[in-house]
Amino acid sequence: MKHWKIYIGISILCLTVFLAFSFFQKEKPFLFQRNIFDETQYLFPQEKKIFEVFDLSVVEGAFLESEGPPFLVSGRILGTFTGFPDRREIEEYIVQPGDNLSSIAQEFDISLETILWANDLSRNTVIKLGQKLIILPVSGVLHVARKGDTLSQIAQIYKAEVDEIVALNELSDRDDIFIGDLLIIPGGKMPLIPLMVSQIPLAESYFIFPCQGRISQGLHGVIGNAIDIANNCGSSVVAVASGIVQRAGPIWIGGNRITILHPNGVVSYYGHLSQILVRPGQKVSKGEIIGRTGNTGYTLGATGCHLHFDLRGTRNFLSKYPVGTYLRWGEQN
Repeated sequence: MKHWKIYIGISILCLTVFLAFSFFQKEKPFLFQRNIFDETQYLFPQEKKIFEVFDLSVVEGAFLESEGPPFLVSGRILGTFTGFPDRREIEEYIVQPGDNLSSIAQEFDISLETILWANDLSRNTVIKLGQKLIILPVSGVLHVARKGDTLSQIAQIYKAEVDEIVALNELSDRDDIFIGDLLIIPGGKMPLIPLMVSQIPLAESYFIFPCQGRISQGLHGVIGNAIDIANNCGSSVVAVASGIVQRAGPIWIGGNRITILHPNGVVSYYGHLSQILVRPGQKVSKGEIIGRTGNTGYTLGATGCHLHFDLRGTRNFLSKYPVGTYLRWGEQN
């Protein structure tokens, strides 16, 4: 009997202790104190945390930097956070009835000076119905990268910020710049003494036709030196001269595009391709097939499959041929 009372007392004591622990642990009863949840629910714990651990901070008051995994935030997203609009590319605008330079600037939310600088116009210029104007996505200037250029030097010339140039142009870093690149300089101001852009004189025999087909549009483009050549989708596009591939990939307006740096410092540009057959850094020979004609990117009107061919640093040798001329390899003169 005495032992039985002792057992009852011990049982009551244990029950009291159990209830006390249960009260203080609330949703974690003593019997389940071992946290099985933490060990079994997240079989891939990084997948749970990957979108929760990063934050953004301002660097030198001008640029946003990720404090988490670098692949979480792209250059495009960073650019958006710095106040840049969704429209990132250069556009062509066709003047409509009732337009004037000030109204166009207001429509695109850029400064009047930006339109004047991009189109080599003055405040006294009277625009005409149907005239094409180059429109930048933000107020600023357009710069064609030259040999020896650095982003720091460019930013200093135009009184702009390097990090904003990198973000808006979606460059991988400050060193991601090549001869012939068209760079939008956000907030840039045209220097009092304009930069001299020299043209390299070349014999017409230096280049060959980039493809066969009919010239469908004469000189046009951002720097006014491009020619369009129409042909069937998938027709061959070749390097007009030997050189090294600088860029090979898609952009919004240009679609799939390739740029090649030639030994004389001239850069050739091939846009709207349906297929790219080379990679950056690859050496190519004159006449080597580098891509296929297409209609990728943004094109105005029913232009169909064509090659947008541009030369940066010299006159486009195709400009001597009138629209409608059919180009054939072996018939160049």
